[in-house]
Amino acid sequence: KKQKWEATATGLPQLNASVDYQNWLKQQVSLVPAEFFGGDPGDFIKVTFGTKHNMSATATLSQLIFDGSYLVGLQSAKVFLEISKNAKTKTEQEIKKSVIDAYGNALLAEEGIGILEKNRETLQKNLNDTQKTYENGLIEEESVEQLQITLTTIENSLDKALQLRKISYKMLNFILGVDLETTIELTDTLETLTVENIDLGLLGLSLDLDNNIDFRIAKNDTRSKELLLKYEKSKSLPSITAFINGGYNGFSDKFTFLKSNQQWFGSSLLGVSLNIPVFSSLGRTAKTQRARINYETAKLQLTDTEQQLQLKASNSKTNYQHAIKQYETAKKNLALAERIENKNQIKFFEGVSTSFELRQAQMQLYTAQNEYLRSMLDVLNKKADLETILTPVNN
Repeated sequence: KKQKWEATATGLPQLNASVDYQNWLKQQVSLVPAEFFGGDPGDFIKVTFGTKHNMSATATLSQLIFDGSYLVGLQSAKVFLEISKNAKTKTEQEIKKSVIDAYGNALLAEEGIGILEKNRETLQKNLNDTQKTYENGLIEEESVEQLQITLTTIENSLDKALQLRKISYKMLNFILGVDLETTIELTDTLETLTVENIDLGLLGLSLDLDNNIDFRIAKNDTRSKELLLKYEKSKSLPSITAFINGGYNGFSDKFTFLKSNQQWFGSSLLGVSLNIPVFSSLGRTAKTQRARINYETAKLQLTDTEQQLQLKASNSKTNYQHAIKQYETAKKNLALAERIENKNQIKFFEGVSTSFELRQAQMQLYTAQNEYLRSMLDVLNKKADLETILTPVNN
C-alpha cells in the first residue's frame, strides 16, 4: 500500500525548499581592460565581483501536467497491490499446508512410538516365556534367537522413532513460529483427524479458475507485462511540468545575515517545461519490442497455468480418493495381521508352528502397523492439497 502511494505521489504537487550559504575564502579575480577606467589600451585591471559572503533561500512548487509513463504507473501501482495481496494469500496457503504436514508428522511419531513400545513389551514377554521353555528343554535354542533378533529390530526402530519425535516437534514449533524448545501437547489422534477429514463431497467440486490463487497470480503477471509494454510505449510521448518558485538573496562582506538590518533581495519565477523525446538510436524501440515479447510469453504462460491447474485438480481428486481407499484397506489389513500374529503366537507356544513362522507373522504385523499410520497421514496431506486448489480464496 505504501509503495502504491509512493507511485501516486510522484504526480501530485511537490514543494521543495533550499538554503545555500557561500563563503569565498579567496574571491575569484577577473581582468577588465584598463581603458574602461581611463587607462592605457592593452592594459588590464584586476577586479573582484560580488561579496565574500552570500546566502540564498528558495522554495519551488512543481506540478506534473502530463506524463504518459505516470499514467501507466498509476495503473501498475494498482496491479502491484493486487500482486502483493495474492502473494500474501499464497503464503498463507503454503503455511497452512506446512502446519498440517508438520502436525501430522508429530502425531505419526508419537503414535508410532506407542505402537513400538507395545510391540516391545509383547516381544519381551514372549522372549521370557520362550527362554523358560528352552531351559526346560522343550524347544530349540533357535526359537529364542529368532525372538531376540525381532526384539533387537524393534528396539532399534524405537530408538530411531524417539529421535525422530524430537525433530518432528521442533519442526512443528518452527512452522508455528514459536521457540524450538517450546513444549507442545498434541490433543488429537491420527485416527480421529483422519475420520474428520474424509469428505467425499470435495470430489464433486469443480475448479473455479477465477478464484484460484495460482491462476490469479498468473493473471497478475500477464497484466503487469502488458503494463510494462504500455510503459515502454509511453516513453515516446512528451511530458509537461509546470513550476513556480520564489526566494531571497543576501550579500555581505561579513557574516551579517542574522542581523535585522541585513538587506534581502526577493525574486520569483513561473515556468513550464516541455520535454520531447526525439531520437534514441532505436533504444526505445528495442525496449518496446522486448516488452512485447515478455507480454506474449506471459499470455502463453497463463494458458499453460490454466491447463496445469485443470490437470492438478483432476490428479488431486484421484490422489485423495486413492488415499481414502488405502486407509480403509490398511485398516482392514491391520486387523487381519493382528489376528494372524495372535494365532501364530498361540500355535508357537503350543508347539504347532515354528519360531520362523511366528517371526514372519510379527514382521507382517509391524509392516501393517506402519502402513496404517502412513495411510492416515496421507489422507490428511492429500485433502490439504485438494482443498488448496479447489477452495476459493477470499477477495
